[in-house]
Order: sequence, then C-alpha cells, then structure tokens
Amino acid sequence: MHRRLFSNSIIAGVVGVYFSHSAHAATWPSKTIRWIVPYAPGGLSDTSTRIVIQKIIENTGWSIVIENKPGANALIGSEFVARSSPDGYTFVTVLAAHSVNPTLYAGNLSFDPLKDLTPVSLVGVTPLLISVSPALPVKDLKEFIAYAKANPGKLSYGSSGIGAAAHMATELFKMKTDIEMTHVPYKGSALALQDLMGNNIQVLIDTPPTLMPQVRAGKIKALAMMSSKRISSAQEIPTLLEAGGPDLDSSTWAMFLARSGTPKDIINRVALETKRAVSSPDLKARFEQLGLEPFGSSPEESNKFLNAEVSKMASIIHSKNIKPE
Repeated sequence: MHRRLFSNSIIAGVVGVYFSHSAHAATWPSKTIRWIVPYAPGGLSDTSTRIVIQKIIENTGWSIVIENKPGANALIGSEFVARSSPDGYTFVTVLAAHSVNPTLYAGNLSFDPLKDLTPVSLVGVTPLLISVSPALPVKDLKEFIAYAKANPGKLSYGSSGIGAAAHMATELFKMKTDIEMTHVPYKGSALALQDLMGNNIQVLIDTPPTLMPQVRAGKIKALAMMSSKRISSAQEIPTLLEAGGPDLDSSTWAMFLARSGTPKDIINRVALETKRAVSSPDLKARFEQLGLEPFGSSPEESNKFLNAEVSKMASIIHSKNIKPE
C-alpha cells in the first residue's frame, strides 16, 4: 500500500526535481546541523536516524549532530524543532505517533505538529507483528480470533503507550475482527514484552526487531505480520490474509521533518541526500536487519503519506473514543 504512493525513480532521475541552484543551496550548510530524535537512544527512531545520517555525512561531508530529546509521545523534541529558526539547521525524526498527536492532543498543544513542521522525506516503514503469550491456548491467528470472541474482554493487550503505533494498530485490528480486549499501556515496549512472556498480558503488537528474538527463542508466539507481503527478515511469519485475518496493513515508520518555512531548496536537498543514502546497498542491508523497508521520498510524496496517516488515525481515535493519559 505504501509503495504505491511513491515512484521508484532512480537518483539520476530526481536530481533535477530536488536540487535548485539558488542562493540558499549555494551557501548552505555553513555550520553544524542539529538533528533531533524525540525518543530515547536505541529505539527505531534513534537507530534509523543514526544509520541514515552517518551515510549522508559520508556522502556530503556535512557536519550533523544528533540530539535525543525524548518525552510526551515525541512532543517535546518535535516542539523544540517547531520553535527553532526556519534556517535549515534543525531537523527532527518522527515515528507514526506524529500522525496521532494532532488528533489525540487536539486543543492541548502549544504548537501545531502539522502546520509548524513540514515533511522532508519518508525514511523507512516496518509492518507490525501480532504476538501472544505462550500460555494462551491458541496456535494460529484463526484460533486466536475465535478464542477472543468466545472470551470478550478477558484478554489484555499491551502497548508502548497511548497513541503509539502499536496501540492504534491493535485498536484497528479489534475493529476489523469485532473482538474486545483491555488495553494496558506501558512506558516502552520492553516492559510490555516482559509482561507478555510472563502472561500478565496476553497480546502484544510491536515491531519485528522487538518481538522476533523472543519468538525464535520460543518465549512468545507470533501469529501474523500486519502487511500485504512477508518481510525478508521474518519470512516464516505469514501475513494477516495468509493467516486468515482481515485485509489491512499496519506499520510504524520514520520520517524526517523540518521547521515550516525552511527554504524549499534546502528541504529538497536533504530529501535528495536521504534518498541517495537509503538507496545504497549497505544501508539497505542494515535496514533489512531492522525489518525496515527503505523509501527516500520527495517532500510532496511524504506530505501525501502523512496526511493519509493522520486521517486514518483520526478515524480510529474518534471511533474508539481514545483519550490521552
């Protein structure tokens, strides 16, 4: 689904679109670029950013410093960039929560995540994986759905927090399968995973890198990948449709953003260098290990993708009456 939103044009074919010989491009960058990651070190946002930025530095020689500013569902770091100067020296990496925040926190924010920040490039997308406790008496997705329907409200599912991609994906799955489960939000996936292995919760939807090591160790059971095709890093896991579930895709993703008002030629140049970086064979291999599909889209394509995600998340939030903590 995501792939259809973007062209597969090679780097040479997009240079003319992305790069402009204006005064901004001629003099920028003349100092260090600050790159904000609004999450703690070690997660998807942090890891994917560091991989791509390192390749951009190798390709361009630019000076870029990455800073972690975690907290409040990525709002602290995002607001920092939203209030920075639109001079092309401050960027931010966001995950799928960025498409949730405008609706979930509507009327309660001191900045507008959509108006004050502008998309630069979609970096990568990873589908989410449905996993269950080994103590749950089901062996596949069909049995799980039947069990959940026979025991409405008796199952608990975890997430890395209200509004996180895993939370929204689980609510969407509940809507599509007409099952009921109780949400238990955690401060991060690691705690939720521990409780899943201990059967304190019975269901956890999260990224393949988070779950697959425990699946392969036999400590949890994987039921299906929430994608239209199997991923190369977990070929043994069927898609939702293959497993007898609904036809839907749910993923988390990483996107580069800049302060709105940043010169267009600078945004285009960063988008070009992002595409160049994620198209390199060595970076593709590293992304594959993370379960990420590399993109490297134009600002226009990224904006289209983001608007579609915001609309989808708003529908889930309103239909399920989800409220922030």
